Amino acid sequence: MRGSEAGAEETMKAAMVFLASVALVCASPFARAADYPSKPITLMIGFAPGGPSDVMARILTKKMEEILKQPWVIENRAGAGGSIAGAAVARALLLATGSLLAINVSLYKNIGYDPEKDFEPIGLIGTQTNVLYLNPSVPAASLGELIAYAKANPGKLSFGSGGNGTPAHLAGELLKLEAKIDITHVPFRGTGPALQAVIGGHVPMAFNPPSPLLPHIQSGTIRALAITTLKRTAVLPEVPTIAESGFPGFEATTWHALVAPAGTPKDVIATLHRATVATVNDPLVRKALTDLGIDVVGGTPEELRAYVKSEIPKWAEVVRASGAKVD
Repeated sequence: MRGSEAGAEETMKAAMVFLASVALVCASPFARAADYPSKPITLMIGFAPGGPSDVMARILTKKMEEILKQPWVIENRAGAGGSIAGAAVARALLLATGSLLAINVSLYKNIGYDPEKDFEPIGLIGTQTNVLYLNPSVPAASLGELIAYAKANPGKLSFGSGGNGTPAHLAGELLKLEAKIDITHVPFRGTGPALQAVIGGHVPMAFNPPSPLLPHIQSGTIRALAITTLKRTAVLPEVPTIAESGFPGFEATTWHALVAPAGTPKDVIATLHRATVATVNDPLVRKALTDLGIDVVGGTPEELRAYVKSEIPKWAEVVRASGAKVD
């Protein structure tokens, strides 16, 4: 998160091109499943080094190396300008986000891959909430008060995010739809600029991931009003969810999952899933992920497949209603 979040969000399109290349691979990269893994494992990330996905990958792969007795090689494929090495991709796993598997299919005109058909789910790693926070000058101490204020002042409130089409942006659009309020999105080039705009009073509120917000919440320079996960998050346990504040079922998270290329043998998927479960249940790994603002979820490949399937139409409706597009 921190300043590197901006770089991650700015490279979303490059990550999309990377995934499109994965979708073009027809042959299974794991022809000899019985002895898997028999050589180093490549993990692709569609974001720049130093971003949250990169940091999380390094936490996970350190433990996975211990479990599977093979080195893991992390390859960051952001900013490649579309020049993706097909051979490397064909032998790679992917640490994906909800944007790459559920949102981009609606956000871009043509992503060149099918998120439901071109990957084999391994497991959901965890979810990361977005925080709805305000400049203290906004006269609202609860979500209910904020919504009442927005309805009394239609079109006068705006909300910031780290950029068009990001999970934080779409969290605001989802609240706008469900609460039936007229608020305007103001995109920034990353979490840092959005946060500074709220602190400076240039925008009254924003949605952003929690980690860079914590010291400002503690000092009182911003007011955390609600979070977007279904359950309260470990990093801000005192902040209520939007779901418990009058909007049951409201969920708008950044989620992270491990997937393999389509056609990967089932016993390889099973091996990787067992290793993933053991990794995220390791106390040191869980603490490191929690410190990043990630709430560990886990779950089976089938549960991840169903989750992706449910997320795609949900965000298609939000994108359609908001008019959000990234080209």
